[in-house]
Amino acid sequence: MAGTNYRNTYSRSLEQREDFWLEAAAAVAWSAEPSVALDASGAPLYRWFPDGMLNTSYNALDRHVEAGRGDQDALIYDSAMLGTKRSYSYSELTALVARFAGVLRSQGVGRGDRVVIYMPMIPEAAIAMLATARLGAVHSVVFGGFAPKELAARIADAGPAVIVTASGGIEPSRRVEYLPAVDEALALAGVGGLPVIVKDREGFAAGVADYAGWTDWDAAMEHADPAAPVDVAAADPLYILYTSGTTGTPKGVVRDNGGHAVALSWTMKNIYDVGPGDVMWTASDVGWVVGHSYIVYGPLLAGATTVLYEGKPVGTPDAGAFWRVVQDHRVNVLFTAPTALRAIRKADPGAGELARYDTSSLRTLFAAGERLDTETYKWAGEALGVPVVDHWWQTETGWAICANPRGLDDLPFKPGSPTVPMPGFALSVVDGAGAPVDPGEEGNIVLGLPLPPGTLTTLWQNDDRYVSSYLAAFEGSYATGDSGYQDADGYVFVMGRTDDIINVAGHRLSTGAIEQVIASHPAVAECAVIGVADPLKGQRASGYVVLKAGADRDEAELVRELVALVRRDIGPVADFKHATVVQALPKTRSGKILRKTMRQIADGDDYILPSTIEDPDVIGQLLGVLRPGGAA
Repeated sequence: MAGTNYRNTYSRSLEQREDFWLEAAAAVAWSAEPSVALDASGAPLYRWFPDGMLNTSYNALDRHVEAGRGDQDALIYDSAMLGTKRSYSYSELTALVARFAGVLRSQGVGRGDRVVIYMPMIPEAAIAMLATARLGAVHSVVFGGFAPKELAARIADAGPAVIVTASGGIEPSRRVEYLPAVDEALALAGVGGLPVIVKDREGFAAGVADYAGWTDWDAAMEHADPAAPVDVAAADPLYILYTSGTTGTPKGVVRDNGGHAVALSWTMKNIYDVGPGDVMWTASDVGWVVGHSYIVYGPLLAGATTVLYEGKPVGTPDAGAFWRVVQDHRVNVLFTAPTALRAIRKADPGAGELARYDTSSLRTLFAAGERLDTETYKWAGEALGVPVVDHWWQTETGWAICANPRGLDDLPFKPGSPTVPMPGFALSVVDGAGAPVDPGEEGNIVLGLPLPPGTLTTLWQNDDRYVSSYLAAFEGSYATGDSGYQDADGYVFVMGRTDDIINVAGHRLSTGAIEQVIASHPAVAECAVIGVADPLKGQRASGYVVLKAGADRDEAELVRELVALVRRDIGPVADFKHATVVQALPKTRSGKILRKTMRQIADGDDYILPSTIEDPDVIGQLLGVLRPGGAA
């Protein structure tokens, strides 16, 4: 079913890898052009464009100014929290980045040094990232508001030369003070004298003046000499991004400069169909990989305009917040998480707020971060009248493993599927022994080595952990940790993490498949299904549902309807009998539901709340449901 352009492109990316990626590299400005695409001499640690030299910040900024587009908007800051907007042209943003690079240089930052950035969603966060890259240094962005212990762990691992932060972040109901957390984290990491640069914001209790020796961002910018771009090797690291490890120790995913620039440039044109002058809004945070790839780097590498939004999908002020941003900035492509769409749908199931805004500029809506359930997919597509593209990727991959490439081919959509594997990703579905399974049969999704450019090259200072975490389970392949299947047309269906496969009386069932059925009920806004320990059957499926606004239903009757739906669509083998209505589901700040934590609580196991949890109070509210009569 896949189109000819896609089929030919995908086949060529695997069969003629060298030629394919060298051609893609032509979209990047090199100070020394690569003559070789891949260095496999250190396999399974690979290096892309080993003899290439470039600067990522130059590619994102200066070259567009030099091409005569300095007056075009590069970045639009829209703060729903403050009610303010500001646009930065490519010329303005380049000048600010060069000047802040001068500030960092004055603090001793040079090529290869690390800079930890702990910032809210303000323009200075993107400026700090690009300025670090300008010096050939390595940034590690930590989500603003992370607890001091978590920040300290990342500081200790990255070994930064400088910390860049701000007074605090603004949430709908509170202000989060950052500076006391930074001070405590430095003490915990044993680096109390490390230089700290602070962007002061009004309305916070602590400011830069309260900490001796810390540097004021604005004062330093007044006297800084702009810094020119520093060339680095393509294989040199651009950034470290920490993701939670199974041992509780964060894993520092390393992204290189050259492969990253080539891959993101390819995706902007071929997946998102975004080019110079287009407006792309990625409603995420710079603390996450999506923010790195498609708030900061991707759009700017493409010469597009990127929107940086400080706000929420609902509550800032209402469920029309996203549509207001699309209207105000004539957004062409919106990229958000399914959980944001579900929040909007829950608050405004009839899409009444959408009617207040002109969203005619919008061409495509992309979603990633959680599986996009069929009902939310249909709701968004019908409400907006544009294609809704579910695509699947991970922090580690940096860009989409599977997508519907809107700039490459006009592929049909299949609800529930992120469509087909992207070039360079040799995807297969295998059983526990690594043998391929038949089309339609669920198994482990793996990616053959080498991974394409732009994916992780290793873990920071820990090649052994990279190999043991990702490459040891299936020889010659990267284990995604996700389960799913590929149909006869090559379309991939990702059903959930491999630990979300439950065993009910010997039958392996996907909780994702059960969730898909439950989500089809007209009263359900979102849901989670977990496997709870059962002395007779090993595990049983238990559902937790959040209702749409205005859905006043008798819970017992609703449960009977949900049980009947699952029995009809999956069969009696699911043995689904338990569902509970809850006010909210525990999630990470990127929108992933914490199913594993819910399962640990329900089974009476010890659990640790992930540092990435959005609202810890939700777990407290669920304790009585998940562990009735049990201790927290």
